[in-house]
Amino acid sequence: MRSSNPVFSRRGFSRSGGNAGFDTGQQPQAGNPYANNPYANNPYAQQQTQAVGQPYGAPPAAPPQTGRMTMDDVVARTGMTVGLVVVMATVAWIIDLALPLAIGAGLVAMVLALVQAFRRKAMPALILTYAALEGLFLGAISNFVDSYIAEGAAMQAVLGTMAVFTAVLVMYKTRIIRVTRRFYAFAMAAAIGFVLLMMVNLLFAVFGGGDGLGFRSGTMGVIFGIVGILIGALFLALDFKQVEDGISYGAPREESWLAAFGLTLTLVWIYLEFLRLIAILQGND
Repeated sequence: MRSSNPVFSRRGFSRSGGNAGFDTGQQPQAGNPYANNPYANNPYAQQQTQAVGQPYGAPPAAPPQTGRMTMDDVVARTGMTVGLVVVMATVAWIIDLALPLAIGAGLVAMVLALVQAFRRKAMPALILTYAALEGLFLGAISNFVDSYIAEGAAMQAVLGTMAVFTAVLVMYKTRIIRVTRRFYAFAMAAAIGFVLLMMVNLLFAVFGGGDGLGFRSGTMGVIFGIVGILIGALFLALDFKQVEDGISYGAPREESWLAAFGLTLTLVWIYLEFLRLIAILQGND
């Protein structure tokens, strides 16, 4: 599974090892303006001709097939995973779950996410368990920040996450955002650099005390919070592209679980960055 998420690697829809939508092995053919279509080698693609009037570079629409992924499948699975995160977060908030238990749940959720990330097949039970544990972690952390650091931060972070999701979806559907190989490379480079800097900062904090290099507080914390949200937005676009390609090429229905898993990971990332950014801004007031 290739990486297309700022936190964990996830498999694209290309089983040949390439990322969905970025295989470029097909050679151009004279007289065929679509022969350079970078999606032509997708293993789910059917033998079809480009429809008249279809945008250049767009994957040909696969005919409806039984057992193939649809938008309804993706919406339903994403609703289940994100809904479970919200429900368990509410439970953790109401019962005032202790932070040590919440952090433990978060660590287990991270392990489960990594296990799913490196498997070639979706495991719905594992994905739902991840969502439940992640929800407990988010609920307890949000309750702590809202109660002791920045009142109202959780709701502001939810609204911010919804705003980013809606904005990216609109820009993606209107093709203001176009996911290309260059876009993918930029997003991955930004994410890898961001995560590495955060790991270095954590090491300095553990062995040197304080806030390490200061990437998680003050002015630098604000800057890195904004950067983290922007990276999350980039990966939302990659998630939308992954869903679009999977549907266009008739990916198996179980792939909708992987799409839901990826969207959930990205939304959790954006929410946490918003929560931390709001905590820094209000904490400095």
